[in-house]
Amino acid sequence: MNSFDIWLLAVALAMDCFTVSIVSGVIVRRWLWAMILRMAFLFGLFQAMMPLIGWLGTNHFSEQLEAIDHWIAFGLLAFIGGKMIRESFGPEEEKLFNPQNLKTQLLLAVATSIDALAIGISFACTGYNAVTQIISPLCVIGLVSFLFSLFGYQLGVKFGKSIARKLKPELLGGIILITIGIKILITHLLS
Repeated sequence: MNSFDIWLLAVALAMDCFTVSIVSGVIVRRWLWAMILRMAFLFGLFQAMMPLIGWLGTNHFSEQLEAIDHWIAFGLLAFIGGKMIRESFGPEEEKLFNPQNLKTQLLLAVATSIDALAIGISFACTGYNAVTQIISPLCVIGLVSFLFSLFGYQLGVKFGKSIARKLKPELLGGIILITIGIKILITHLLS
């Protein structure tokens, strides 16, 4: 893969992070530097580390991971999305989904990056034979996911107040997360 391909790949991988960050910004509706930097860092880190795990595991257990990675991503996103939808119908003080929570951020980071495992497997199959060869692509993937997460959160905050007046942001967020999970599942099942 040339460097242009790596940047395109990084943008494609970052789209789930971007979407989840928008949803988080809509829900929180204010700019919280510590929260968004941590979330963006976790999204970038997991997006960069999952291809490494896929690459490292290619010789040992890649077929097992590839066979279920889409189910894991779908399950996590459906669980979180379902929880958000359920909470959107409860009283305001009972809302438990909190994008500011580290546990929630970790779950979202894992769920949005699981499909990147396959990228690591493809790296191994396309001639990336040494760790030194994949360091640059992993850094690009992590950086792009980090930046897209920051930008997505900012968009969510900017439009969150007007969206929140018209509909329940948790309901919208839950639907979006489940849709991402379904997209991942269908993409893997049809390929």
